[in-house]
Amino acid sequence: MSNRTESYLIGLVGDGVMPSLSPHMHEREGDLQGLRYLYRPIDLHELDLPAAAIGDLLQSASRLGYNGLNITHPCKQVVLKHLDEVTPDAEKLGAVNTVVIQDGRFIGHNTDFSGFAAALAAGLPNAGLSRVVQLGAGGAGSAVAYALLTAGVQTLDLVDMDLARGADRAAELAGFFPDRTITASTTAELPQLMPLADGLVHCTPVGMAAHPGLPLDISLVESRHWVADIVYRPIETELVREARAKGCEVLDGGRMAVGQAADAFRIFTGLDADAERMRTHFLELIAAEEVAV
Repeated sequence: MSNRTESYLIGLVGDGVMPSLSPHMHEREGDLQGLRYLYRPIDLHELDLPAAAIGDLLQSASRLGYNGLNITHPCKQVVLKHLDEVTPDAEKLGAVNTVVIQDGRFIGHNTDFSGFAAALAAGLPNAGLSRVVQLGAGGAGSAVAYALLTAGVQTLDLVDMDLARGADRAAELAGFFPDRTITASTTAELPQLMPLADGLVHCTPVGMAAHPGLPLDISLVESRHWVADIVYRPIETELVREARAKGCEVLDGGRMAVGQAADAFRIFTGLDADAERMRTHFLELIAAEEVAV
């Protein structure tokens, strides 16, 4: 799609995206690959625009010469009806977070799921995938569940405070993976589920700076479990810290954040990003944030 003399203009559309680390990660990787690469946040809150404005923003981006846009909350589903083409995985997920603008056409991808799959493979290469418990079946949880099943998880226990949401997600995923077992449970059932699991994946807001704490009774986590978190602010969540102290192999949320960014960079430019180099930069950015706070 690309050559090294081309310049790239990329945007990030969403509500409250000004603090995003994506511009820094993308631009640094572009610099190191010898590209002219500019990545700009387009904040719906700052512009006082609703999610429904995404169609107009796509058209404006095309006219202004953007090569592509990353899409985040609350536009990942709304954007679908404005696209000319969607990859099969993004179509199954019903969500797009990366849009390539090519010859006036809009092509949608989902790098949330592929980013987590890459994170799991890189950060926990020996993780047992026979049975996994996942906490949270919301937006990000949907992509992570799809990634886990794509990676080979045989039994996936979706645990959500909203049992109906978990059941809907389980039924949807069972349609895509008919040879797997996908269950829906509430947190009350964790004492029965965790002894059966190889690993735990956390996909709720608990542990974020604004929502500190643990998403489950940590006594349910054993040293034999692997534990993955998708929260990355802070990078060392209480769950990651406590699980590591128990001797668990852990995957911090930064791995998924970098994985999805690296995949988006490749989709936009046609060039492979150096994911480990991007992760080093990402950790520097997070450390600088934490020092500033």
